[in-house]
This record gives sequence, C-alpha cells and structure tokens, in this order.
Amino acid sequence: MDVAILGCGYVGLELARQLEAGGHDAVGVRRSEDGLTAVRETGAEAVQADVTDADSLAAVPDVDAVVFAASSGGRGAEAAREVYVDGLRTAVEHFGTRADTPDQFVYTSSTGVYGDHDGGWVEEATPLDPTTEKTEVLVDAERVALDEAPVYGMDPTVVRFAGLYGPDRYRLLRYLEGPVTEGYLNMVHRDDAAGVVRFALAAVDEDVLLAVDDEPVDKWTFADWLADEAGVDHPEKQTVEERIEAGDLSTPAERRLRTRKRCSNDRLRELGYEFAYPTFREGYRAAVETFERGEYK
Repeated sequence: MDVAILGCGYVGLELARQLEAGGHDAVGVRRSEDGLTAVRETGAEAVQADVTDADSLAAVPDVDAVVFAASSGGRGAEAAREVYVDGLRTAVEHFGTRADTPDQFVYTSSTGVYGDHDGGWVEEATPLDPTTEKTEVLVDAERVALDEAPVYGMDPTVVRFAGLYGPDRYRLLRYLEGPVTEGYLNMVHRDDAAGVVRFALAAVDEDVLLAVDDEPVDKWTFADWLADEAGVDHPEKQTVEERIEAGDLSTPAERRLRTRKRCSNDRLRELGYEFAYPTFREGYRAAVETFERGEYK
C-alpha cells in the first residue's frame, strides 16, 4: 500500500515509521521544508506541499490512500477552519480528481466533537455536541470527509483522537507539581494513535473510529498514581469552580474545563485492535523511569 500522510507531524511521523516497517510505502507531506528531514528519517519519501494549495499537492505522487493529519498549529477557530475545512476540501478534490484516485481517505479528528456528557460514556455513534468554535470547525471537517470523499470514489474514515501523549508530550511535571483540577482524562499514546490509523487503512470498513485507550481516568487518581510511582508527595487538588474563580481563563478554556466525558474503545477492541499501551500505566512508564533517573525535562 502507498499512503500519503498530509501533515506528517507528531502522529504522522510515527504512522510513517509503522507503515514503512510493515512493508508499505509512505509519503510524508509537510508545509515547511524544516520538517522534511524528520520525514526522511522514518524511511518515508518527503514532499513539501500545503493542503490549502491544490497546485502544491501536485508534487505528491499517486497513492492508494490519503491520511489527512494536518494541524492548524494551535491557533484560533479561523485558522483551524482554513486548514481543517478548506484545506481538507482542497485535498479531497485534488486527489479525488486524479486519474488514479486513492481508494481510502482518512481524516484525523478529536473527541472534542462530543462536548459535555457530565462524566458519561460516549462512543462512535454518540451524537456530536461541540461546545467551542474550534470543535464546531472539527465537526464541519468531519462532514467534508464523510460526505465529499465518497463523491470521488474514496472510502472515508474519521479517526477521533483522545488526548495525545508520548515522547516529548508527557505532562508529568504538570501533574506532580499541581494543583490538579478535577475531571476525566481520555488519552491515547502516540504510537497507538498512529496504530489505529494504520489499522483503519489495513482492514477496517468503518466510517468513524474512536482512538482512546482502555481506561479513561479521573485526573486526581492519575496524579496520585504518578506521584506514588515517582516517589513524591501527592499534589494539591482543586475543583473546577476553584480553578475558574482564579479568573484567568478564556471563555473557551472555561468551557473545556467544564466538559466531562469518558470515551469508550469498545468498538475498536471488537474489531481486533491490540494496544501497545492499553492504559496510562504502561504509557507513562518511560516518563516515570526518566524522572526517577533525574533526566526528565
């Protein structure tokens, strides 16, 4: 299988490594030349192109599947719409009108599209209820992928990532030092986020997949587990209202803080996906060991 990864960043690079290791050919696409070396180091072909520029996408060779994992760089809703909706539509139209059209089109979304469920469980079929402008953009982008890719004969899949963590994205000190605000953590290790996309490309005929590990965890419980493993005192705790009373949160940040849900991976497990890091305990082991050696940064 030949796979183009548009936005070959944190998860995309790991996906490229996994695809190449599995005997497939990956093409990592980055907007900036600065990231192309990292793409080449995975064994993948590196191409500089911008998803918002159809002409630049002509540099990407014909492939069997496209993975859209581009990022708006943490900017606001307007920048997110430019990438996730306009850029996604540009990519769908560009690859869909090629003489050799890809068979599959995967869009990587977020569990943020579910909104608040007061700590209840959500799954693939749970109705979407975005609570911020940015998550509204993500819902619009999902519609582009699911509704427009089939027009060109491409089979779409939306993979909704829970909170990503892993090398260079462990939040160890944040939880060890506190204060820790109450709520739930829905997480997936970078390697499994990439693994779920690879799984979707390989053999899964699903419109939507939730990429989340086996155990959504209460933040206070998670923080105390980290402290016990690292051999330090439990951190200070605070309620949501106590955090909000500090008065330094933006309206979107406050809404995110009030959003509580637990994401289920039952469907992914039923389909046969095997996690490299089924819970935070396995996933955070490397970070804890680095901390214990005094090498954590």
